Amino acid sequence: MNLSKRDFLQVLGAGTMAGMGLGAYAEAEAATAGERIYDIARFGTVSFLHMTDCHAQLKPVYFREPSVNMGLGNMKGQLPHLVGDHLLKVAQVGPGTDLAYALTYLDFDKAARQYGRVGGFAHLATLVKRMKASRPGALLLDGGDTWQGSGTALWTQGQDMVDACKLLGVDLMTGHWEFTLGMERVQQIIAKDFAGKVEFLAQNVKTVDFGDPVFKPYTLREVNGVPCAIIGQAFPYTPIANPRYMVSDWAFGIQEDPLQKMVDEARGKGAQVVVLLSHNGMDVDLKLASRVTGIDAILGGHTHDGMPVASVVSNARGKTIVTNAGSNGKFLGVLDFEVKDKRVQDFRYKLLPVFANLLPADPEMEALITRVRAPFESKLSEKLAVTQGTLYRRGNFNGSGDQLLLDAMMEVQGADLAFSPGFRWGTSLLSGQDITREWLMDMTATTYSYATLTDMTGATIKNVLEDVADNLFNPDPYYQQGGDMVRVGGLQYRCNPVAGMGKRIDELRLAGKPLEADKTYKVAGWAPVAESAKTQGLKPIWEVVETWLKARGGVVSARVPNMPTLVGMDQNPGIAG
Repeated sequence: MNLSKRDFLQVLGAGTMAGMGLGAYAEAEAATAGERIYDIARFGTVSFLHMTDCHAQLKPVYFREPSVNMGLGNMKGQLPHLVGDHLLKVAQVGPGTDLAYALTYLDFDKAARQYGRVGGFAHLATLVKRMKASRPGALLLDGGDTWQGSGTALWTQGQDMVDACKLLGVDLMTGHWEFTLGMERVQQIIAKDFAGKVEFLAQNVKTVDFGDPVFKPYTLREVNGVPCAIIGQAFPYTPIANPRYMVSDWAFGIQEDPLQKMVDEARGKGAQVVVLLSHNGMDVDLKLASRVTGIDAILGGHTHDGMPVASVVSNARGKTIVTNAGSNGKFLGVLDFEVKDKRVQDFRYKLLPVFANLLPADPEMEALITRVRAPFESKLSEKLAVTQGTLYRRGNFNGSGDQLLLDAMMEVQGADLAFSPGFRWGTSLLSGQDITREWLMDMTATTYSYATLTDMTGATIKNVLEDVADNLFNPDPYYQQGGDMVRVGGLQYRCNPVAGMGKRIDELRLAGKPLEADKTYKVAGWAPVAESAKTQGLKPIWEVVETWLKARGGVVSARVPNMPTLVGMDQNPGIAG
């Protein structure tokens, strides 16, 4: 690839990433503003549209980006580990603009009220159709985490999202949370619903017994006369991050060597463009791009990083573009390639925000959404309380939404402290909005969301925190699992992310007193990965939280996230100033 300095800023242009706010169109109709924002000139001969980590959000939502997304070691100050003004500077986006709202947490409550909700499949469908019309032959790639994350996806076993994705025109996808529906259900969807319509790709999922491929590893597609290979890479740590029993017959992993062989095989069959559709997480993809050669681009997911600028990584045989298209349906990535002399010569990359008030709802998709939600609408819309503060999840250590869950678990279950998983999915609410059952399900809906109460010694509690911290802050991306730190309620502690394994967590205090290593404490939690939890008659977490919400007298005061004291993180641009 002939890449120049401008390639790093190809996301700029057409006003979309240059900080043009909706205020610039104050006197214009929304449709006119939309024309300017989404009028992206076609480039080259081959185009890929990329969505990922929508987490079953069919309707437009609010979603606050993190104020803490730390980069350590050589990733300090590098994408995707920039937040707030630091990210806007790299993206050359002005503060207070529509894109600043989409990309960052800055003035979130105010900006959300100004610019409105984001995502929604009916609005995404309009944008996809527009991009496909301007880019004949463009392929729509879904990076996974699509069939999980909402009440309707849970109650229909992902069928609502499967139907919506087929209507959206998804061509290829890979997976992660999809696997928590169970092996049988996943294979049923692929064989029945996706047959002849959507290809599910995953080169790194093999049978435990003989190491046979479970899914098609890659596919060859011709786009405007150019042979293209798309290889799938499912989340490599599924059996660790999620219950092993749900994928008991399957083995996962990064599997660099098989991937390299697959790239070489595809090239040998004439592929002039090779793309990896990945759910590794961006840090893993960046390392992978430096080690596996022959991949033109990695379209990544899992870590929910909305990347306005493509990273270009050098390796032994060339360069690889690495991108990530955010989460919750907020963005659509558009990657255009110019292919000459049987190889990629140049590219353009755009990250387009999906603003629901600028993109009209596609009527056919809107009708489908209305139909699939109809049996559950009254249940979803039931008001449980009103929040007096903004509720959000995303951030390396905690969010006000998870703090609400922690507070509820501790009070209802009589726990000394509580843990909430470091999931990155979940929607946001603005101060003054109703807390509905839909929002509660958006925060908790998995197939194993059992609420637990466990006796743990102080030593065990510290070990749990150390183990999760190593998964998040290990200096080698291949040992990171891509989530956030377990959220902790009732317990204060200090964290040094750059310390060695087993030495990151100290000064643990409960109610002002040091945590005693030999003393036993009652610890509330949810989403246990042990298969035995299925047979213990445990309540789902949403029932526990609903009990707490209804006891608030209709109002929930603003939640202040319980955060650790950080050591060694001075002047880290992944932490809000």
